Amino acid sequence: MGSRFAAWNIFLYLLFMIAHRSGATEMTDILSELEELIGQNHDAHHHVRLAHPSSHLDHMDPSSMVFFTMKDLKKGTTMPIYFRVNELSNVFPHLLPKEEADSIPFSLEQLPFLLKHVSLSKDSAQARAMENTLKQCENQPIEGEIKLCPTSLKSLLVFARSAFTSGTKFKIVYTRRLNKSTTVFQNYTILEVPEKLFAPKMVACHSMPYPYSVFYCHSQETENKVYSVSLVGDNGDRVEAIAVCHMDTSKWSRDHASFRVLGIEPGSSHVCHFFQPDNLIFIPVSSSISNM
Repeated sequence: MGSRFAAWNIFLYLLFMIAHRSGATEMTDILSELEELIGQNHDAHHHVRLAHPSSHLDHMDPSSMVFFTMKDLKKGTTMPIYFRVNELSNVFPHLLPKEEADSIPFSLEQLPFLLKHVSLSKDSAQARAMENTLKQCENQPIEGEIKLCPTSLKSLLVFARSAFTSGTKFKIVYTRRLNKSTTVFQNYTILEVPEKLFAPKMVACHSMPYPYSVFYCHSQETENKVYSVSLVGDNGDRVEAIAVCHMDTSKWSRDHASFRVLGIEPGSSHVCHFFQPDNLIFIPVSSSISNM
């Protein structure tokens, strides 16, 4: 655990220095959130287990089982959910310094060079994952969306800050596993009435597969609702999850996994989904928290 704590201390120092140099007082809230992570045990290097909740889901990719609708967002609802074991504390230390990140090409066109740089065969699973990440990062944003794939801590924070009105204080919210577990897929039941978080504007950042840490960050003009949801799994696992409901899906691709899982069409319904533990969401700082 010593090296893990050292990595977090270095990361927090760099984060503080960036905030100090930029005069960004809102970083105090981010530091507070991240400091909570240090005290947790985040040894994620172990075998993970699937606890299939029902046989009729066998044809589905378990990792796509994160989607639902607002009618499910109530105390007592049980649904199958996939939560990765990897968490933010495993991702942040692998964000490169901006100078180093900027020196490495990050484009699909340069993929052959990149694969050589990290000594990967073009036919390997890792190479295919890199290719998919680069394709997603280079796709054009949908109407009303801004997006970026930050490869450094500084570019991540600059993008998040740019999405908010100047001077807005913001913080990070994220999904947290409350106990060490190797189960990634099982039935979860909502324990309490979900809390709606104050989020008139939000920036969502999704961890992407790559040799070093890369996030897919985006923000949409359309209405979104953010919730904190307390869950318990069939095996007793506790998760404090962050869920987002996108109220307008009319501009989404028909190939979006949510439409296949929910059996709906673009624009016919809102779509909600849980965030993975290695994802993060920037929302404005506010004491405004309400029940459904």
